[in-house]
Amino acid sequence: MRVMIDTNVLVSALLFPGSRVAAVMEHIAAHHTLVLASFVIEELRAVVARKFPQRTTAIEDLLEALCYEYVLTPRHLEDRLFDIRDAKDYPVLYTAMTNGVDILVTGDKDFTEVDVDQPEIMTPSQYAEAYM
Repeated sequence: MRVMIDTNVLVSALLFPGSRVAAVMEHIAAHHTLVLASFVIEELRAVVARKFPQRTTAIEDLLEALCYEYVLTPRHLEDRLFDIRDAKDYPVLYTAMTNGVDILVTGDKDFTEVDVDQPEIMTPSQYAEAYM
């Protein structure tokens, strides 16, 4: 399966390497194809630089250590493929949908109300219950 993770999951795994979220990310990387979108990586760098500047080098270490498929988020997104409360989340799900991702793992509650056939949207806990 191709499983994409959202920025909040990456931030949690980075800040709390022994956590359940980090274990979920490691499981995905070991047993499936981990997919990271360019938008998610850019957002990760921005969030960490703003909120945790002392951890910026840890991002590059994490990205170098992970085995993942890198997919580009298009600069121009087709409007209205789905409705989502926070427009800043649109590129994440759009990238997952247009790149044939099977599961999107996110802790962002805005995604739980989105009605799409694919990808399946799961929290880290739901993923752990289903696959670990």
